Amino acid sequence: MKKIILEDTEYVLEKEYKNGFDLTELTNRYTDYFKDYDYILGDWAYNKLRLKGFCNKGNKLYNAINDYSNIDKYVKDNCAYDCRYFIIKKK
Repeated sequence: MKKIILEDTEYVLEKEYKNGFDLTELTNRYTDYFKDYDYILGDWAYNKLRLKGFCNKGNKLYNAINDYSNIDKYVKDNCAYDCRYFIIKKK
């Protein structure tokens, strides 16, 4: 698994679809807002990277909108059809 360090937080690349992972773009878009999320989804729309945080049930930020168990549904319903994307997981 690929190890990623963003602002002193360690992540691993959980999933990558269509070569969607770009460390430079992720580093440019990442803010400390995402630090408390267990997972970050990065998807591409119009050649721009969008980020969304997701949580496991034990996380204080957990709610139905960011439930990690619904991430596949989120990709299907909210991302461009067959877009490039990746998921990183906080270690």
